[in-house]
Amino acid sequence: MPSYRPLVSNPHLLTILANFWPRNLDFSPYLTESRLFRTAPDVQVLVQTERPRGQSRGELILVHGLEGSAEAGYMRTMAKAALDAGYVVSRFNIRTCGDTARLANTLYHAGLTCDLLSVLNHLREEGRIPVHLVGYSLGGNMILKLAGELGEDAQRLLAGVCAVSTPIDLEACAKALGKPENFLYDRKFLTALRARIRRRHKLAPRMYTLEHLKKIHTIFDFDDFYTARLFGFGTAENYYRTQSANQFLDQIQIPALVVQAKDDPLIPFSVYDHPAFDTNPTLKLIAVDHGGHVGFIARRNPRFWVDHTLLEWIAETNKEKRSLVS
Repeated sequence: MPSYRPLVSNPHLLTILANFWPRNLDFSPYLTESRLFRTAPDVQVLVQTERPRGQSRGELILVHGLEGSAEAGYMRTMAKAALDAGYVVSRFNIRTCGDTARLANTLYHAGLTCDLLSVLNHLREEGRIPVHLVGYSLGGNMILKLAGELGEDAQRLLAGVCAVSTPIDLEACAKALGKPENFLYDRKFLTALRARIRRRHKLAPRMYTLEHLKKIHTIFDFDDFYTARLFGFGTAENYYRTQSANQFLDQIQIPALVVQAKDDPLIPFSVYDHPAFDTNPTLKLIAVDHGGHVGFIARRNPRFWVDHTLLEWIAETNKEKRSLVS
């Protein structure tokens, strides 16, 4: 694992710096394709794929976080690092994200694994699996949950999964987001989610009513009035209970790496005091003292430390798999 000395120790600064850090990335040497996958009769998702020239070392699918897209900074830096290392990289836009709201009548949630599974099955038909999944924040919860749901069957689709800054306990993390010190993050997410409901209301006013918007003061409120009801969970508590990745960690049977900062302002590190990290041999947790939320900006190169940590682990996983086959 590359050595890591954080640029600063303040978790809020690391979180904000990672969001605004300039990324002058040149993707021109790589072959690029944007493709729509139909995952349900009324749903399409956008996947943006870049390929290195020549023989690839494997394929990665990156999954972004809440209100993100394939163009999020952390998605782009990881894609560039992986391409430079010789991997095919697909950046997956979660349902209605990445300017694709017109392609689905529904929203998304932290446990919505069906679209990603459908794309994986499409790739299997094309002979492009197994792949590594890399998920960030909400995307991390999604890929860990999917790996657990699939259990042993995951081996036909996935070489492994990597989750970064992952809210494996959705209720605990929703409560953490509502703390006064996290006001800026809370406002940012709520503003984006309210705007999303207003846009959906114009297309489907009966499904996406505006009557509850004035009652929305926290992420918990949004999930209680909208996410839980629109997806049939009933309440936010039931949504969090059934869709949190911590309910599926014991069932994961493929290599799984989880990278987490102990000072993540949005994720109490106590949620990682989960027995599966001791009892499930396929799970590996890398916990660092400082990193913020999807931050991990290092003082020295590699600046984006987490990218190179994931790539090193993926390479080692592939090496171990080849040795077992031989």
